[in-house]
Amino acid sequence: MAEQMLKERTRKVRERARAAAKGAAGTRELLPLGQILSGDCIAAMRTLPSASVDMVFADPPYNLQLGGDLNRPDGSHVDAVTDEWDKFASFATYDQFTREWLAEARRVLKPNGSLWVIGSYHNIYRVGAILQDLDFWILNDIVWRKANPMPNFRGTRFTNAHETLIWASTGEKARYTFNYRAMKTLNDELQMRSDWVLPICSGPERLKKGGVKVHPTQKPEALLYRVMLATTNKGDVVLDPFFGTGTTGAVAKRLGRQWIGCERDPGYREAARERIELALPLDESAITTMQSPRAAPKVAFGTLGETGWIEPGAMLSDKKRRFTAMVRADGSLEAGAEIGSIHGVGAKLQGAPSCNGWSFWHIEHEGVFKPLDDIRQLYLLATEP
Repeated sequence: MAEQMLKERTRKVRERARAAAKGAAGTRELLPLGQILSGDCIAAMRTLPSASVDMVFADPPYNLQLGGDLNRPDGSHVDAVTDEWDKFASFATYDQFTREWLAEARRVLKPNGSLWVIGSYHNIYRVGAILQDLDFWILNDIVWRKANPMPNFRGTRFTNAHETLIWASTGEKARYTFNYRAMKTLNDELQMRSDWVLPICSGPERLKKGGVKVHPTQKPEALLYRVMLATTNKGDVVLDPFFGTGTTGAVAKRLGRQWIGCERDPGYREAARERIELALPLDESAITTMQSPRAAPKVAFGTLGETGWIEPGAMLSDKKRRFTAMVRADGSLEAGAEIGSIHGVGAKLQGAPSCNGWSFWHIEHEGVFKPLDDIRQLYLLATEP
């Protein structure tokens, strides 16, 4: 009798699992994957099925309340955010807008999905209070410390050198995704902290048309790379209600995630499509991250991958070219059966108790065979304030 009951219980569990999988597949078929929905983001999100996306990344208007033009000491104009999309009649108007888009974000998130929202001191506290009112559960607030922030030209306040990201689940008991080991590997085997030092979007990554920025607040791909690698898995669906010039879509394509964007500005939509079309997805094996340690240097090896200095999938070798290893998306190396950090894999291959991966591993860079430490130094020079 007991054996028969166990078989019956097992049958029902399997049936429920098959039904859930079928339902999830059906919902996924209804999603506009790889598309940018035009118009107001709230109306656009209302067209999506409930409980259908794995993560929402939102970079909403900050409501900066800027008054007048901003000029440098030499009189030149500062390209600040003066667009109509960042202007609200009052705090109450902004709060109502925030409440409506957050309510839709909550509806479309799967029960174990998560929300990321970024802001500055102008808006992040209001956003945080509202998302708590809507029963989101805050997991972390992340401080993005800008390695090269814009100075305070008027000299009347501290330089605004950071922005804040809130990471939240759909509830206190939700089983959200967190790839802890991948983050630890990305940070040279040191537990990832909640303050991230990354450069602002500049150089070739900054989209321009006629010498003018396409979007005033374009976020660096390194930031989205870390967010997605930490809290999504390959094939997950990421929704960005404020798509802008498509940073979320470009990074999602690189990391093998699906994406949906909402953007009402036709110029931004066009720039985003062109950018994502050019983005190259990583090799399948490079996307794989650590599923399973010292004081971190000024730059973690994973940061070089996040910022494009060393592409995932690149091959490394020691100075004498005896050993080779492939760089993976989270900054880990794969050398045959050996997988781990630049230090750990180097030590195992040599049969040594330890290894300084920065000096042991070399890479071809601009036609020259260089140690990784040279690339790190180039990165530091490029991101100096």
